Amino acid sequence: MELINQYLSGAFVPIALVLCSIFFFVRLKGRPMINPIVIIKSLFKKKKGSGTSPVRAVIFALAGTLGVGNIVGVASAIALGGAGAVLWMWVSALLAMILKYSEVVLAVLHRRVRNGENYGGAMYYMKEFFKSCKNLGKIFTFLFTFFCLLNGFTMGCIIQSNAISSSFSSSFGMSEIGVGVFLLILSVIVFFFNGKKIFSLCEKLVPFVSLLYIVMSLAVIIPAYDRLPFIFRSILEDAFSFRSVGAGALGFMFSKALRYGTIRGLFSNEAGCGSSPIAHATSNTNSPTEQGFLGVFEVFVDTMLVCTMTALVILLNLESATPHFSNPIMMAFAAFSHSLGDISNILLSISVFLFAFATIVCWGYYGKECIYFLNKSKRAEKVYYMLYIAFIFIGSYISLDFVWELADLAVGGMTLMNLLIISLMSNEVKIETSRYFNEKRASKRKPLILKN
Repeated sequence: MELINQYLSGAFVPIALVLCSIFFFVRLKGRPMINPIVIIKSLFKKKKGSGTSPVRAVIFALAGTLGVGNIVGVASAIALGGAGAVLWMWVSALLAMILKYSEVVLAVLHRRVRNGENYGGAMYYMKEFFKSCKNLGKIFTFLFTFFCLLNGFTMGCIIQSNAISSSFSSSFGMSEIGVGVFLLILSVIVFFFNGKKIFSLCEKLVPFVSLLYIVMSLAVIIPAYDRLPFIFRSILEDAFSFRSVGAGALGFMFSKALRYGTIRGLFSNEAGCGSSPIAHATSNTNSPTEQGFLGVFEVFVDTMLVCTMTALVILLNLESATPHFSNPIMMAFAAFSHSLGDISNILLSISVFLFAFATIVCWGYYGKECIYFLNKSKRAEKVYYMLYIAFIFIGSYISLDFVWELADLAVGGMTLMNLLIISLMSNEVKIETSRYFNEKRASKRKPLILKN
C-alpha cells in the first residue's frame, strides 16, 4: 500500500489538482475568484423557506475541513520547509477555491429531496453523468462511496479521536482509554439524535472554536506587531527555495484535517475531493452559483485565516518551537506557551478537542449519506453509526501508522474520481456561472426610455 500511495498521493493527485484548477479558472474566466463583493453578499443573503440555510450548510462543511490539522499541518510545513512554506499554502488555497466552487455548484444542481429536505453530494452528480451507462455508473459510484466511507473511518474518525486523546493525555494527564470512553459516551448522545440536531451542534461548535483559536492567536500576534514586517519578509525571501515549495504544498494538505502524508500535493480543504458537497447540497438556496461562492469562503476561512494564524504564532516564537520539530503538535503548544504561559496549554487542548470533535460529527454525517446512497434502510444506518462510534473509541489509543496509509489511499481515490467527473461536467458549471453573472449584469442596466 505504501508503494501505491507513493505514486497516488505523491504524483498523480497533485498534478491532477493543479491542472484541473487551471482548467476551471480559464473555463470560468476566473469569475468566482475575482468577485469578492459578490461572495461577501452571499454570506448575508437570507433565504426564505424551510431546510438548511446556505450559511448553515457552509458552517457544517467547515466542520469537516477545520480540524486539528489546521494546527499540526502548518507546524509540519514550517518544520519541513521554513517560513517560505507559508506563501505556498496561500497560493495553494487560491487555486483550491475554484475547484471547491465547481463541485459545490454541481452538487446543488443535482441534489435531491427527502422528506422535504435537500440532500446530495458528489455520488449523485456522478450517477447523473453515467445515466446512459448505468452499469458503469454503479461501479464508479460504489467505488467513490467506498473511498468516502474509508476516509470517514480513518481521517474523519480515528485520527481525530487520537489527536484528542493525545492532547488530553499531555495537558491533563488523562489516560487514553479514559478519553476514549468519554468520546464514546458523547458520540452516542450526538449520533442518535436526528440530522437537524447534528447540524445545530456544528453550527454552534465551529464558530465558537474558531473564535477561541483566533482570539488566542491574536493575543500572541498583536503584542508582537512590530516584528510582523520581518516575518512577512522572511516568508517571501524563503518562499522560492525548493525545500519551501515542496513542504508548503505538503503542509497545506495537512492543514485540512490532520493527515500526515495524505495527498502530498498542493491543496487542502477537501477541494476536489468530493466530500464537502454533501454538506452544501443540503442548502435551501435557489442559486447553485451563490452556494459555490460560499465554498470559496470555506477555503478562505480554513487556510487564509485559521492556518495563517497558526503560522504567524509559530514564526513569532520559532526559537521555542524549534526543539519540537519532530512533533508538530508540540511545536504549536510550545509557541503558544512561550507567549501566553501555561494557560495556553489548557486553551489549546480545548481547541483541539472542539476542532476534532466537530470533524468527527461532520464526517459521521457524510458517512451516513454514503450509506443511504448504497442502502436506504434504517437498519443499515444504525449499523453504520454503531461501527463509527466504536472506531472513535478504538482511535483514542491505537497506533496510526497503518491508518495514515488507508487515509492516503481513500483521499487519493476520491479525489482522482471526483476530478475526472467534474472536469467532464465542466460545461454545466460554465453555463450556470455565465447565467448568474449575465442576470446580474442585466439587472444593473437602466431601462431604455423611448421619447415620443
